[in-house]
Amino acid sequence: MTFAKAIAKERPDEIAIRDPQQALSWLDVDDVLNRCVNGLLAMDLGPDVRIAVFAENSVETALANLGGLLAGASVVPVNFHLTAEEVAYILSDSGARVLFTGPETAERAVAAAAESDVHTVIGWGAQGLAGVVDWQSWLAEQDASDPDDTMKPRPNLLYTSGTTGRPKGTDLPPTMFAGGETIAEHLALFKEKTLERTGGEIGHQLIVGPMYHTGPLSGTRQLIAGVPSVILGRFDAERTLAAIEEYKIQSSIMVPTHFARLLGLPDDVKAKYDVSSIRAISHTGAKCPVDVKKAMIEWFGPVFLDAYGASEVGTTCMITSEEWMQFPGSVGRAIPPFTAIILDDDNNELPPNTEGRLFFKDATGRGVIYHNDPEKSAAAHIAPGVFTLGEIAYMNEEGYVFITDRFSDMVLSGGVNIYPAEAEHVLVEHPAVMDVACIGVPNKDMGEELKALVIPNEGVDLPSPEALIAWCRERLSHYKCPRTLDYVDDLGRNTMGKINKRKLRAPYWENA
Repeated sequence: MTFAKAIAKERPDEIAIRDPQQALSWLDVDDVLNRCVNGLLAMDLGPDVRIAVFAENSVETALANLGGLLAGASVVPVNFHLTAEEVAYILSDSGARVLFTGPETAERAVAAAAESDVHTVIGWGAQGLAGVVDWQSWLAEQDASDPDDTMKPRPNLLYTSGTTGRPKGTDLPPTMFAGGETIAEHLALFKEKTLERTGGEIGHQLIVGPMYHTGPLSGTRQLIAGVPSVILGRFDAERTLAAIEEYKIQSSIMVPTHFARLLGLPDDVKAKYDVSSIRAISHTGAKCPVDVKKAMIEWFGPVFLDAYGASEVGTTCMITSEEWMQFPGSVGRAIPPFTAIILDDDNNELPPNTEGRLFFKDATGRGVIYHNDPEKSAAAHIAPGVFTLGEIAYMNEEGYVFITDRFSDMVLSGGVNIYPAEAEHVLVEHPAVMDVACIGVPNKDMGEELKALVIPNEGVDLPSPEALIAWCRERLSHYKCPRTLDYVDDLGRNTMGKINKRKLRAPYWENA
């Protein structure tokens, strides 16, 4: 008996998963997943047993991800903003053989698959598009009986933007993957951990972030522990409040930008909706501004759990609302297997309340591991298992970490990691650009945004900043491109050609 059949016997009338277009019971979910798993087991998934999902949020997106997991495949969630060329690189690097796609991404999916080892593209809402097998038709042809559950489970392969212009893949870390020797054992372990985390309480969860992000994707997996899911598409603040009230939502995963947009609603709109059902909201991504977090606690109550970390390693620090009220602005204390340390530029450990570079010791020795790139993996560490996420911070006597700045180039905009190298590599190819540096500058809604500082070439017609940004957007996903662009005379490169981006950022952040 599958997990969904077992839940259906206990809660026969319950809707297991819904989005704005459809609602499925647990028996419906059982049928779809059985067919999806059996269909995948009958296909060639390559030596890495890998599939990819390239689609906006929907019930189908969630079930394709779960179907891959239950078939013993490693699933690659692909950012639905990416161009066909960017997707093709991820498909080729990951070795994915099957690609699931939605209506908004189908044409790019077909183009990307043609440039990779993908042999089958399965899509919903893309009927009639050449090169796409219809999801419903494909499911109808598959065996609906309970599938084999003795395969070894495989973690997701996640891709983040690249520090040198190409995305880099990393397996979902052990701290976020339940493990187990078989799918059956994996399901049991995952359910046990979910019930332990929720205190045995099962309530509806709300998925508001895109499922290619680690947090919402992890939330989606809670369906296999019996947690009903309500999936929303692109974030809408009032629709989120309405869903919380209508479905008596108890949990969700958000980023600080979601909080800012919720708080930005008119007072009469916020007062319309009952949010008292919420028991826990985890938030990830960028550090949450103090005034935003305080306002959310005053509104929703002490239900927030800040989980600071990264896709490469999972959560490294955590803080409850109660702790945060005692230490406002902190991202919490390190949690096992991690220990937080603050180091100076010579890698000497600094005393409490002294600002320096934030590193973590992984007691397992794993640290950061990048797919197909041992050199990048090694470069992320200063010693075995000792790594950084690129932040400047200090730590008080009680071990609470306070982020103050970043020494890596990465920009966190709306919870999305942006590595400026990608935009820089595109912009420097423009004939009007002699040199360029992209930096993160304040953005009230998104936390920060990407700005390009450009030294123009002499003797050429200078395009407007807007035209140069548009040129970048023609060649790169829009979210990776600068929102603003300034022409400058100097970027302060040293004799080794390096740029001090902290110094370039400083004037923009002085009054933020």
